[in-house]
Amino acid sequence: MSPEERRAMIVAAALPLVAEYGAAVTTKQVALAAGIGEATIFRVFEDKDELLAACVAEAVRPDHVVREISSIPLDLPLAERLGDAADALAAHLQRMGAVIGSLHTTGQLRRSRGAADQEPPKADDRAESMRQIREAMAELFEPERESLRLSPEKSAAMFLGLLFVRPRMGDSASLETTEIVDVFLRGALGAAG
Repeated sequence: MSPEERRAMIVAAALPLVAEYGAAVTTKQVALAAGIGEATIFRVFEDKDELLAACVAEAVRPDHVVREISSIPLDLPLAERLGDAADALAAHLQRMGAVIGSLHTTGQLRRSRGAADQEPPKADDRAESMRQIREAMAELFEPERESLRLSPEKSAAMFLGLLFVRPRMGDSASLETTEIVDVFLRGALGAAG
């Protein structure tokens, strides 16, 4: 296994632990989860801080969610495509929030201020991530291009905006993905409106 493959394997094993324990996770826990000896971690990472920074970088990478969105079959009905994409994006945001939130709560991000590789993503990185996600979403609208009121690109941007401000109203009143998609595609007024 190459050092890059070993790093990726260790980060994949560490991510759920970092989301749960934050900076309190031990390299022993990571080694057990990865099925390797603890010393193996330090063959590819200088120290635990470098491992945690790699976990943050992996959690915020958009390519996983872009790949999931791009794999949604375009022959599905638009509502189903958008629902699948919304669920993929929600999982991405949850994973990202869990890792960064846990590290922030345990003080890791505050301690690492000034270390460029451990700071939260910069605005340029976020803009590039959003561009990639928006392009993948626009492809989902492409088969309906002729019947859309806005271009696939604008429709994707609007739908993403709706997803990013998705209200969290508690257990009983939370909006389901299907409700968001339905209101996006058909409007807020019912049949009588």
